[in-house]
Amino acid sequence: MTSTTRLTVAQALVRFLTAQHTERDGERRRLISATWGIFGHGNVAGIGQALVEYAADMPYHQGRNEQAMVHAAVGYARQSGRLSTHAVTTSIGPGATNLVTGAALATVNRLPVLLLPGDVFAARPADPVLQQLEVPYAGDVSVNDSLRPVSRYFDRITRPEALMPSALQAVRVLTDPVETGAVTLALPQDVQAEAYDWPEEFFAERVWTVRRPQADPAELAAAVGAVRVARRPLVIAGGGVHHSRAEAALAAFAEATRVPVAVTQAGKGALRWDHPQDVGGVGHTGTATADELARTADLVIGVGTRYTDFTTASGTLFENPDVRFLNLNIAAFDGHKLAGLPLVADARDTLRALTGTLTEHGYRVADSYVAEYTEDKERWEQRVDACYEAEEPDIRPTQPQVLGALDEIVDESDIVVNAAGSLPGDLHKLWRTRSRDQYHLEYGYSCMGYEIPAAIGVKLAAPDRPVWALVGDGTYLMMPTEIVTAVQEGVAIKLLLVQNHGYASIGGLSESVGGERFGTAYRFPAGDGTHTGAPLPVDLAANAASLGMRVLRAKTVRDLRAALAEARAADTPTCVYVETQTADTVSGAPPAQAWWDVPVAETATRSSAVKARELYERQVSTRRRHL
Repeated sequence: MTSTTRLTVAQALVRFLTAQHTERDGERRRLISATWGIFGHGNVAGIGQALVEYAADMPYHQGRNEQAMVHAAVGYARQSGRLSTHAVTTSIGPGATNLVTGAALATVNRLPVLLLPGDVFAARPADPVLQQLEVPYAGDVSVNDSLRPVSRYFDRITRPEALMPSALQAVRVLTDPVETGAVTLALPQDVQAEAYDWPEEFFAERVWTVRRPQADPAELAAAVGAVRVARRPLVIAGGGVHHSRAEAALAAFAEATRVPVAVTQAGKGALRWDHPQDVGGVGHTGTATADELARTADLVIGVGTRYTDFTTASGTLFENPDVRFLNLNIAAFDGHKLAGLPLVADARDTLRALTGTLTEHGYRVADSYVAEYTEDKERWEQRVDACYEAEEPDIRPTQPQVLGALDEIVDESDIVVNAAGSLPGDLHKLWRTRSRDQYHLEYGYSCMGYEIPAAIGVKLAAPDRPVWALVGDGTYLMMPTEIVTAVQEGVAIKLLLVQNHGYASIGGLSESVGGERFGTAYRFPAGDGTHTGAPLPVDLAANAASLGMRVLRAKTVRDLRAALAEARAADTPTCVYVETQTADTVSGAPPAQAWWDVPVAETATRSSAVKARELYERQVSTRRRHL
């Protein structure tokens, strides 16, 4: 006779989650290592009570914003190599809908997170309940259905026994290297508190192997053939390199073949910045070195990349009429992009196989090609030095000089977190990545507000390493709330807060497309419908201090260097606040080395828009469809 245990649905779910583990290459991790939660009537008596019941087995973190809790879980998951993540529980109504942005971010970036929003009564004893959205044409729809398109798996648990197959499917998706992303189990508040006799087998410890699919022999042979005839090949390394832990395999491939390696935002750090084959970021925010190689490449070897528009310069980057694509990706969906040769397999093991076979055939690119990209890389690094250099240390820094000051004090143990604004472009071009996981930039969704909560998640996953959240004033104002969480739990993140009085990145883009920077500055109205008056008298440093953070104000480059060093040594959450020298320009970094398609008004009376449209039409005419 099967033994059973009588528990509520919420208690059973929490107990089940404590018994789930992942394993890859002999490394075993607990899948759900903690739960974030903000409680309301939709989850306080269910999941909330269950977390109290199992407090010794399931750590709990108190959040201030539901979206931020997802960001923290995502940061933890990425730093954990997708082998471990967090769950996030919310009440119904706004608590649940606040999850949508975070869920989209997780799914776009293919990072696992488990979402447990409360839901309206399954039995409908009172209809509607507080915060319920009534849909006249469908009685089974709630606001949680907004999570369906941004989740890789979604289910609503309307009966206790339905939890068992659903929970197993949820974990299957979370641990699948192809399918992973946000997983949502919507939990009606009455069902959460309902008791059921659960078979003990449901709570048995399970270890989910994170697969490394091997290459099909025919695809591998075709890939080898494509590389062997290439004279100007270029690797574009994406986030899949990190997800596979393929950094060493990529380095071995590059060293054996001498093929240069460019990186996407997600792939940066695949090679150290000073590796002989590293040529830096590629695409709209890339380096001149990588983008020129991309324009002349006869074979582009994409490794774990989705080929976003920033990477391909909106389809204008790869100019060689004979260019071909070889796409090594664990997901067939990405492996077939740009009409490329698909090599659908694990990145690490397949790179090793490619390296071995190509070495047997004696394949290496020509000395002249190596000399070309090496010399170009040296010239680019001289440009980086010029951007970082501060000849006058007693004046306010430019944004690149802020990065240069940080570059001076970090080592390979530091982790830099960023997501949106003008900083991603500067970082992709300029930052000298010293380790495989130093560069943590979320650019799949480029979500303002990600940095501070994600840094908390990263720090929880890497407690012995310095973790920096690089934040502009626009991003800071989106979501400073989790500073309170960092202070409460003693998570010693370092916040580098850059004040440039507005949406600097979009301001520059607006100017380039004829928008005249309208609505992008944080300034008083000027009386003509624009916000071009004096800067707002906000004090973001005081705001961070009011939330409990230690704040170091830096007025000059010299001050900044001292403050950064002090913050790095701090064992409490610490903010370095600096106002940059250029309040109305993007950053002073090298301009974009490749185009990005942002459509410009086809008709306009203002000269700025007319000129921008003329340039746009010239650029868009160079787009190619690789078929």
